[in-house]
Amino acid sequence: MSSFWELYEYQPSFVIGFHGCDEKIGEGLLSGRQRHLNPSRKKWDWLGHGIYFWEGNPQRAEEWALDRVAAGQIKVPFVIGAVIDLRHCLNLLDSSGQRQVKDAHKMLEDIQAAVDLPMPENKGGKDKAVRMLDCLVINSLHDFRAEKSFPAYDSVRAMFPEGDSLYPDAGFQDKSHIQLCIRNKACIKGYFRPITS
Repeated sequence: MSSFWELYEYQPSFVIGFHGCDEKIGEGLLSGRQRHLNPSRKKWDWLGHGIYFWEGNPQRAEEWALDRVAAGQIKVPFVIGAVIDLRHCLNLLDSSGQRQVKDAHKMLEDIQAAVDLPMPENKGGKDKAVRMLDCLVINSLHDFRAEKSFPAYDSVRAMFPEGDSLYPDAGFQDKSHIQLCIRNKACIKGYFRPITS
């Protein structure tokens, strides 16, 4: 789980992330009544447990919030921006991060087989929107690192091809995005109201 490439797991700059939520939560953060967003702890979280952001993509955050309104989970859709220092990042756009997740899957598979438990599955059509396997693998990777006293990851970053092709035979899809999962709240340097016009 550790290699000489880990020096490059520390990200050198800030990124801007956007989070879709209810207006009450967003205004609470902006006013200081609420200090941080609450981490998600669902068993299908795409990148494990943490606070989720769309990297550089306020429109996708807004679309997500609007979808939650339609599902009755949000009353008034809102997008909040955040300045984020990824710090020590499990970056799944990088070979080292990909290898670690692959190794964690194998270790988890061995553990599940030893106690005669099936591996969970990712479900939800072509986009695999319900990612129980991915969530368990990434959370297990964090646990394995803690057991070995390896430095904890502050964040996880991945690109997800998602949605319909932009045009026939395209290699691009209309909902592709980079997702951030912030595990350490100290990564979030501040929240802001995005400029809308």
